Amino acid sequence: MTDTPTKQEIQSKNDNVPGAMPVEHKKNNRNDRKRNRRGDSKNLERDSDWQERVVQIRRVSKTVKGGKKMSFRAIVVVGNEKGQVGVGVGKAGDVIGAVRKGVSDGKKNLVRVPLTPNNSIPTLSIGRDGAANVLIRPAAPGTGVIAGGSIRTVLELAGIKNVLAKRLGSKTPLNNARAAMVALSQLRTHKSTSRERGISLEQLYS
Repeated sequence: MTDTPTKQEIQSKNDNVPGAMPVEHKKNNRNDRKRNRRGDSKNLERDSDWQERVVQIRRVSKTVKGGKKMSFRAIVVVGNEKGQVGVGVGKAGDVIGAVRKGVSDGKKNLVRVPLTPNNSIPTLSIGRDGAANVLIRPAAPGTGVIAGGSIRTVLELAGIKNVLAKRLGSKTPLNNARAAMVALSQLRTHKSTSRERGISLEQLYS
């Protein structure tokens, strides 16, 4: 009758093998890795400077074979107040899901806005989306954000502090927000314009 090795004997043999790592040490390393991953993701979420504002939430319906299917549509503006802003739309069966989808959609369609030292825009710009026209004009320091509706939300989250904006045409919040995004995407600084045209700043101003 042969004696079967016990667990303690097997453990002692593994400990005596050169280069072998104890089982408990392996488990601790795995737990540390999981904790580090969770901690890194939490730190990234805390360190993010993005802000979200819900412009509009509407209850919409879709006609299907069995009747009408009700859902919610959320218009969300995402920005970091440092020159980046985006507008997103999300649809879901509940409000929270629609807002979450709108935030992810807005981060996919970000626009970088060139800001002046006075937290204004460099030049005048006009944007159009559908039947909505938006006029955005730079302003002197201390003016503030003179705008209304969804246009004001877009300008504030972009980090613009002094600006004049006027809505020309449609009153739809989504079209106005997208028209403001078009106007902001068309902005160019004087340095970038002179570089593209291959001339100096003196020749550009003359």
